[in-house]
Amino acid sequence: MNTTGCATGQGLRLVPFRGLRYVPERVGSLAAVTSPPYDVVVRPDGLHHLESADPHNIVRLILPQAGTAAERHRQAADTLNRWLAEGVLAPDPVPVLYVYEQRAGDLLQRGVIGALALSPASQGIVLPHEDVMADVVEDRADLMRTAAAHLEPLLLSYAGDGGPSGTAAVIERVVERLPLLTTTTEDGFAHRLWAVTDPAEQAEIEADLSRRQALIADGHHRWATYLRLQQEQTAPGPWDFGLVLLVDTARYPLRVRAIHRLLHRLPVAQALRALEGRFRVRPVDGPLPRALDALTGSAAEGNAFLLAGDGRFHLVDRPEEQLLARTVRADRPDAWRALDATVLHSTLLDDVWRIPDAPEHIAYIHDTEAAVEQAERHDATAVLMRPVREDVVRDLARQGVTMPRKSTSFGPKPATGLVLRSLGID
Repeated sequence: MNTTGCATGQGLRLVPFRGLRYVPERVGSLAAVTSPPYDVVVRPDGLHHLESADPHNIVRLILPQAGTAAERHRQAADTLNRWLAEGVLAPDPVPVLYVYEQRAGDLLQRGVIGALALSPASQGIVLPHEDVMADVVEDRADLMRTAAAHLEPLLLSYAGDGGPSGTAAVIERVVERLPLLTTTTEDGFAHRLWAVTDPAEQAEIEADLSRRQALIADGHHRWATYLRLQQEQTAPGPWDFGLVLLVDTARYPLRVRAIHRLLHRLPVAQALRALEGRFRVRPVDGPLPRALDALTGSAAEGNAFLLAGDGRFHLVDRPEEQLLARTVRADRPDAWRALDATVLHSTLLDDVWRIPDAPEHIAYIHDTEAAVEQAERHDATAVLMRPVREDVVRDLARQGVTMPRKSTSFGPKPATGLVLRSLGID
């Protein structure tokens, strides 16, 4: 992917904003009020754990609990306004860009948080690589519209050139200064946040990024939501920008993991019967890490999946060529046709199992153990996936080809709750 220029001759436009941040004296701890992104908090026990960690945990804004969607979104807006009135959250005094660092062991990631000018994929400035689900975009749009806020940053990647000036140089200078905040979350990640207040350094970042092109690493639904809400406006304003974290992956490479599927209404035995004569199916030994090694190692041939939910593990691979030819679209690049996610959706879900891609039938789960646990608990089928290589993702995005929804999980993801953006304060 060409990451130093765009089809329009324009690049990323990142501007400062007045971030909303927790006032440390008003909460138990910063770690206790943060959360993973909304779509990673999938289990009720995880949601309840976050809610009980602190009465002001950000999950009460990103995943409010009420009887209807409208009630949930109004509750989030009321909670946000109350926390602002009570001084639990407060805006920074002037617009700034933020340098954000995550560290765990030998993993280090640094990037810049700001308000990014929105642009459609056709402009070649911000490139999506996955399809989105309309119902999720609608729900996130209603929440953002009602709360008039961006509650968590998207993760975007770009490739810097390692020069002596620009965004990377500013970051290296800023991290030597006293941070605005520092905290360590339950997952073992240490987080630090700095404000870039110097107009010259802000201009250095903005000039550097204006030559760059970004890939949406995490947050396709929120980006689609940004674009949808922008289209509703009748005049230029804060809705023309979205809250993002930009990471130079030439300097700080991201990790790419798979997102798994939980098929609520399909028992494993039924799933396996339908595969007879169409895929090769073999039992593999547990425990889970050992079974995953079979999925990602040389034992698997062609498109491969690991099914679980009946207390055992089943390696599914080597699909019948005629079946693929009949079910997978021929008008897409070979790399897209060969994706496990493509075969899962086009061949298995649509043709073999005939399962609608709707929330009552399919859940998308990042955590492997959680997917298996829920499948076993509810007599369902967990379909465990292999990660996609980052170069494949980037090449397809450069061609303007989107992958099936929830094909990848890039990380580490920014913690939610460290900085928010109000649409009424910019």
